[in-house]
Amino acid sequence: MELGEKLKLMRTRERMTQGEMAAEVEISLSSLKNYELGLRKEVSALALLKITTNPRFKKYTLWLMCDEVAPECGQVSPV
Repeated sequence: MELGEKLKLMRTRERMTQGEMAAEVEISLSSLKNYELGLRKEVSALALLKITTNPRFKKYTLWLMCDEVAPECGQVSPV
């Protein structure tokens, strides 16, 4: 699964619009849209850091980066 698809799954699991997620993690709405649409394949290191350290999305970090979960550590998948 592509990173953009994963970001969309995380966002929808949290019942957020693209605008809400972009504001929450402090990245531009156009960047988030492009990631989700696959128009930008690579997410900047700064954007990835903002997403994975955000309290609302931190629980998806292991799945986002490695396709793994660790429920005992609070790491889950949105699917």
